[in-house]
Amino acid sequence: MALPPGPRTPALVTTYHWIRRPQPFLTECRDTFGPAFTIRLPNLPPVAIFANPDDVKDIFTGDSDTMLAGRFNLSLRAFLGDHSVLMLDGREHLRQRRLLLPPFHGERMTAYGRIMIDAAHDAIDRFPFRSPFAVHGYMQEITLHVILRAVFGLEEGPRLDALAEAVTNLLEIAVWPPLLLPAMQRDLGPWSPWGRFLHYKRQTHGMLLDQIRRRRAEQATRPEGLEGDDVLTLLLQARDEEGQPLTDEELRDELMTLLVAGHETTATGLAWALHWILTTPGIEARLRRELADGHFTPERIARLELLDAVVRETLRLQPVLPFVGRILDKPVRVGGWDLPAGVGAVCSIYLAHKRPEVYTEPDRFNPDRFLGTKFSPYEFFPFGGGIRRCIGMAFALHEMKMVLATVLARTILRPAHDRAIRAVRRNITLTPSDGCSVVLKRRAPRSTAAHAA
Repeated sequence: MALPPGPRTPALVTTYHWIRRPQPFLTECRDTFGPAFTIRLPNLPPVAIFANPDDVKDIFTGDSDTMLAGRFNLSLRAFLGDHSVLMLDGREHLRQRRLLLPPFHGERMTAYGRIMIDAAHDAIDRFPFRSPFAVHGYMQEITLHVILRAVFGLEEGPRLDALAEAVTNLLEIAVWPPLLLPAMQRDLGPWSPWGRFLHYKRQTHGMLLDQIRRRRAEQATRPEGLEGDDVLTLLLQARDEEGQPLTDEELRDELMTLLVAGHETTATGLAWALHWILTTPGIEARLRRELADGHFTPERIARLELLDAVVRETLRLQPVLPFVGRILDKPVRVGGWDLPAGVGAVCSIYLAHKRPEVYTEPDRFNPDRFLGTKFSPYEFFPFGGGIRRCIGMAFALHEMKMVLATVLARTILRPAHDRAIRAVRRNITLTPSDGCSVVLKRRAPRSTAAHAA
């Protein structure tokens, strides 16, 4: 058994680079050791990292009973819960996945699209005028309100505001990168980071369980055919192959996963997209022409080819998640390497998306590469792959299009500065170092969106 070569620096030094400068660190390892290398972090098994499409295919199509994604994600258990689909493997994972998939596909996207556009309008109305601001924070507001309305079925009011505040408080602490390290997950009282996190987690859990039980009671008394079409309603109705529903605790953890993972990742993708739109010559003007050529409806926005290409190129050049991985339960051969049991096998999304053999000028933002070209799921995989591909992929892509179209239809934004920005870690996501700092030059009324940009 052998692992690919890798840096021989002390594990603590490697951890510093992994947390503080993840993309340069990965690039340096690739340039030194090639497309497969191994890193070592404190108190964790060695992690073999791969970026070659053939190696990625080996991992994504490998035996799911041997290559365990749930075990690899254990560092997220305290954030998401024991029953989160991200924590599960084997039959438990497949059961949960089958129950969760239907609400995030099909005709419901149109109804969700209207919620997404409304949330974008609300945020745009609050953009400060003629003074620099970080657009990432407003994108977080949008994606959080979309989840609370589309997933929980909450309308504007005290209940939505209370849950939004609880989740915001929780995430302000949870995104601190060192909390991913087991050594930092110690409750040293209410003033310690982990102590504060646990306080807000208990508060959020209580509100989620209250909402689940309230909705169960409402369903029991509501006439057939009058059920809502939000995700929570559909999950409450879902049954597995044995006719069993999701328990309150399973629902709580899945909702927590949607709140923590879905909200933060999509907001970050939107901030990166606006950065590239505003700083790449010609792209904004082309998008405005595409938007102006027809009605401003969710159905039409979803079909806009250049907008779709801009979203995909954003996720190629700056994937929100730098990697996805598995822990090996048995020895496995990947890319010519015989990996022993117990190690991590990781697909580097960032490095795979930067391969010049696949993408011409890989460091340049060029949405045209996605017009008329379809890359394999082992070359382009911003949402992971195989049976572990993100359940919310279609929802996230749809939301990015709806929000970007609304921002372009109503505003003229300009970069607040010309300094280079870099990707910085917020827990598991990689965000723009300046939050995508912009200046609002013009804001049109909501009604103008009906006529596009």
